[in-house]
Amino acid sequence: MAIRLVAKGNSAVGPAPISENGRMVLEARYLRKNEQGALMESPDEMFWRVARHVATADLGYDTPDRVEETAVGFFETMRRLEFLPNSPTLMNAGQDQAQLSACFVLPVEDSLESVFEAIKNMALIHKSGGGTGFSFSRIRPRGDRVRTTQGAASGPVSFMRVFDAATEAVKQGGARRGANMGILRVDHPDILEFIDAKSGGSDLRNFNLSVGITDAFMETLRLGADYPLFHPNTREPKSQLNSRRVFRRICERAWETGDPGVVFLDTINRHNPTPDLGRIEGTNPCGEQPLLPFEACNLGSINLARMISNHGDGASIDYSRIAQTVRTAVHFLDNVIDVNHYPLLQIAAVTRGNRKIGLGVMGWADLLIRLGIPYASEQALTLADRVMGFIRRAAHRASAELAAGRGTYPSFSRHPAGDMKDGAARRNASATTVAPTGTLSIIAGCSSGIEPLFALSYARKNVLDGVEMKEIHPGLLRELEARGLTQSALFNEILRRGIIGEIVELPREIRELYRTALEISPEWHVRMQAVFQKHSDNAVSKTVNLPFDSKPEEVESIYRLAYELGCKGITVYRDRCRESQVLNIGCAACA
Repeated sequence: MAIRLVAKGNSAVGPAPISENGRMVLEARYLRKNEQGALMESPDEMFWRVARHVATADLGYDTPDRVEETAVGFFETMRRLEFLPNSPTLMNAGQDQAQLSACFVLPVEDSLESVFEAIKNMALIHKSGGGTGFSFSRIRPRGDRVRTTQGAASGPVSFMRVFDAATEAVKQGGARRGANMGILRVDHPDILEFIDAKSGGSDLRNFNLSVGITDAFMETLRLGADYPLFHPNTREPKSQLNSRRVFRRICERAWETGDPGVVFLDTINRHNPTPDLGRIEGTNPCGEQPLLPFEACNLGSINLARMISNHGDGASIDYSRIAQTVRTAVHFLDNVIDVNHYPLLQIAAVTRGNRKIGLGVMGWADLLIRLGIPYASEQALTLADRVMGFIRRAAHRASAELAAGRGTYPSFSRHPAGDMKDGAARRNASATTVAPTGTLSIIAGCSSGIEPLFALSYARKNVLDGVEMKEIHPGLLRELEARGLTQSALFNEILRRGIIGEIVELPREIRELYRTALEISPEWHVRMQAVFQKHSDNAVSKTVNLPFDSKPEEVESIYRLAYELGCKGITVYRDRCRESQVLNIGCAACA
């Protein structure tokens, strides 16, 4: 049965409020084109294409008229930029055999057959717009004897280079650039080679790397003791290393190149919603989605910058709007599971068995600015606790409502205890995730994820294949316009610098409110992530930005604090530590 929807671009409230940069991104990557490359749809028509396709999942539960109403609700929520799903959904929905998920984890066992099967499956996923994560911890170490050939094993890092080369070959023709996460346990015999794999900057360009840290390692680190390295197949001790030297090396390489980050495997598995199905060993490329082998997850984000009510005495958070948006978003993301065309039968089975979704937020820094709350403040942490806690409870309620009419996720009966913590059986094994929302935040015209503002004016490179996008924060622009400063030499100085912390001509409260990522101490970055993690069923993507002149000791403090506060993983990035970076502070050409 087909629903009767037609594209309704003549909305009474006008087209989607998309900025010039947002429109550039949509036209380059999301909107449909003909064979000559000419655009075939507008942003509103894209939202209709997506809404109509995702709503068809309801045809098994509702009448066509109700399904049409649902599609209208999906469309309006996206058109108002209050919620956006992950990029593959926007790109592919409405096409034949459309793959709509962003996050996948594939297993890699200790055999050539498994390695090259994983490479083939990775290529299929990248072609469809998804990203892949792998744990290479099961591969035998370099130099280990191979019984079938009497040769010596080349080790996990060697095979990772094959994955990297395959990604490079596929990404030119894919829906978007392929990306991978590679994880190796800290107790693998090849851990030092893995830690050093991106030193120098020329290797594994299509990988993010994270060391899989265990509780046992963190305990030996506390004591400064040696710890054992285990053969991945036999679990027999092979040798040992000093924990503090290894940790120092991790942090030095992260300071040098941005990799590796760390994922805390035991913390992740303490919160594994389906523990009897296996331990989680891998995550998606940005680390916010821990997944089982052959599991996929579709993500979406609520734009908190649009969850604000203005009134006579200022602005406040509109919690009723958040609640309604969460309900719509959970319904939408759950439907994606059913209309999705999965690249592998194994992925379809595991994903539909657990029905994980990941609803998160973007525009957090913008919301704080609108409310007059500095990012690096106890007030901001308290608000984060309240907002994300509200979203998680609302998401679980929405999932329980769906379960009442459509049933729980199929694997629920095997492990209900972990799912009943909030008193209701749910449709989805997990419901909340905080993703980085890179291009989505450009489309939505808001700050990315839960990150502070990177800069107040900056040039964004490599988003559109080399095209430089210049951006100035609109809130600061309005502030300067109100003070009559946009035609002054001071304005040009702000554009050049990209930060205002040292511009004493501006009031202190303005400088505090608009402090940027590099001006905020690492402790505040980590504490903010930890608060959002508290209310995220899955994990949180967060980068601690460090100035160029920071020291490796700061990375050590960041990684230790993240573990102590219950984060599931964390990454750092020192400004200008790589030859090419996406965001660059200051935008003299914007003047």
